[in-house]
Amino acid sequence: MSFLLIITITGFLVLNILLFWVFYNQMNLRFAHRQYHLEQIINERTDEMIIEKEKTEALLANLLPKNTADELMAKGKATKIKYNFVTVLFSDIQGFTKIAEEMNPEVLIDELDKFFFTFDSVVEKFGIEKIKTIGDAYMCAGGIPEKNRTNPVEVILAALEMKAYMQRLKESSELEGMKYWDIRIGIHTGTVVAGVVGQKKLTYDIWGDTVNTASRMESSGEAGKINISGTTYEFVREFFTCEYRGKMPVKYKGELEMYFVNGIVPELSDGNGGPGRKFIVKMQLLKLEDIEELIVNLFDNETTRNLHFHNSGMVKSVCNQIDLLARAENIGDEEFINLKLAAIFLFTGYISDYSKPMEGSLRLVEEMLPRHGFNQENVDTTRHIIKNSFADKCETIHDKILHDARYDYLGRVDYLILTEKFRNELAEHGALYEDQAWIELQSRFQNEHLFKTDTARILRNVTVESQLVALHEKTR
Repeated sequence: MSFLLIITITGFLVLNILLFWVFYNQMNLRFAHRQYHLEQIINERTDEMIIEKEKTEALLANLLPKNTADELMAKGKATKIKYNFVTVLFSDIQGFTKIAEEMNPEVLIDELDKFFFTFDSVVEKFGIEKIKTIGDAYMCAGGIPEKNRTNPVEVILAALEMKAYMQRLKESSELEGMKYWDIRIGIHTGTVVAGVVGQKKLTYDIWGDTVNTASRMESSGEAGKINISGTTYEFVREFFTCEYRGKMPVKYKGELEMYFVNGIVPELSDGNGGPGRKFIVKMQLLKLEDIEELIVNLFDNETTRNLHFHNSGMVKSVCNQIDLLARAENIGDEEFINLKLAAIFLFTGYISDYSKPMEGSLRLVEEMLPRHGFNQENVDTTRHIIKNSFADKCETIHDKILHDARYDYLGRVDYLILTEKFRNELAEHGALYEDQAWIELQSRFQNEHLFKTDTARILRNVTVESQLVALHEKTR
């Protein structure tokens, strides 16, 4: 009897345990299913939020420059910035008020939209910032939000394309016996303040006397012509043929010198009125200064890498030496551009990855140059020169010049100071050298990097032997 009771109780317990196990698994399954369902909903909502965020950012990007939009998103407001070198363009349709009175409003707006759509494409092509349209007036500016030295030239190139577009429309309208629209364009270069105004319907705008003067250039011009100020002319006279108009009376300004831009200087043209190879090279020579300034600022703003030697000072030193040696070795402008670019970017890889500096430098070349008006040929040649420098290959005169510019410090009077900075930099990145090991390393360095060009050898201040003697004495 007791045995059966034990069996019964045991069976009952086992059954209950099985039922509990089944119930527990069912609950777990339901919970997992519900959790999966909730995760799906959360993921869908997250995806929707990401899409909406991207739409918002894209909308802001159309309304505001990227840096301004980013600052506005992060801080809720954007700082107004003063720019000392900006070129402002105004265009206006000749006799628009009369045209508007005679034309169907819907057709009028469609025509304006067509013009401004083309103008938007032109200013984007030349890296110019569209500011706004007011009725039939179109306003844009070069040199903001990214500062550059080429904006007067780029704005006039854009103006020439706008003028050519309107001329084509005029010719087709005349053939069809239709009325045509003609524009005046005015341009001036100077200082502006740029920023966002208002809290609702935010707009990016510019202010200053430069804006007013550009507007006066437009109103003082003639239909179908580009009228520029004497200030702008001084920056572009090597690129464009201009017709001097003399000093013209301007409202609230007295008399200002003005010029009509007729086109690109013939020897710089491609034969069809556009910029030719020589024009592009002259522009790239100006852009080199912008690129060098950007890279120097990149090093100066980098405070976490402990770059005591490979820093902005060394970048400027190498670039200065490139200028000197390239002139002495009679390097042509096109070759000089790629050589100078290689010098500018040579040490940038030390910022991103100290253990693989060459790779970092090559990546930055690939990333930055196309954004600043350099083509794939410039990118490939610059990368090749940098690769040769890191591999200590001197295949061409360009390699030899960069070698001598890079190792110019080995023959300078401040060699001991610089080599100590180099030693400290290596130590902070895990490469420690005792005095004797450092002297041996520098001895090899001096002998392996003898200057390759006659100019560098002539300009050397201190001989290899003298540098090594001084190094021995310093480490005693």
